Amino acid sequence: MNTPRIIQALEEYPVIAAVREEKMLKTAVESKAGVIFLLQADIFNLQQRVDTVVRAKKSVLIHLDFVDGLGRDNRAIDYIKEVIRPQGIISTRSSQIKYAREIGLFGIQRFFLLDSLSYETTVKTAHAAQPDMIEIMPGLMPGMIRRITAQLSVHVIAGGLVETKQEVMEILAAGALAVSTGKSELWEL
Repeated sequence: MNTPRIIQALEEYPVIAAVREEKMLKTAVESKAGVIFLLQADIFNLQQRVDTVVRAKKSVLIHLDFVDGLGRDNRAIDYIKEVIRPQGIISTRSSQIKYAREIGLFGIQRFFLLDSLSYETTVKTAHAAQPDMIEIMPGLMPGMIRRITAQLSVHVIAGGLVETKQEVMEILAAGALAVSTGKSELWEL
């Protein structure tokens, strides 16, 4: 099987530009990051933001949970695939990830690790939902990253609260394929 373009880009450069504000989009597309997460958008600016990233020849994933004005059903995912055309989506919802994968979108499921129960739920849900990748938050838990990567065959991204080069290096050394961060200075490591 061919390695998806997103995974290839992350293997080459493991820092993901996580963009919340439009003013950071230009910095992100000019950075070394080959993958950009759009973490904030609405139905009026989503197409333009995705097109900006695609023109820069970078992979773009839309965090579906944070797109204002779109429903949270399968028709919204159909619309995103057919009209907006990103490489994939990010969501905390297993049903959205499963459906996105069924129709050919790359799916990253985001999990928040708060305690041992959320850790166990993450592992069980990832096995059941079979996302293309998972993102765990907060990312500053190398021990948890090691445990999760040992239990799952899916690639792991770690994000949230990552602010230094040292933290990025620790996360990658713990087994994460990539680190997502909104800190633009880390997009140039």
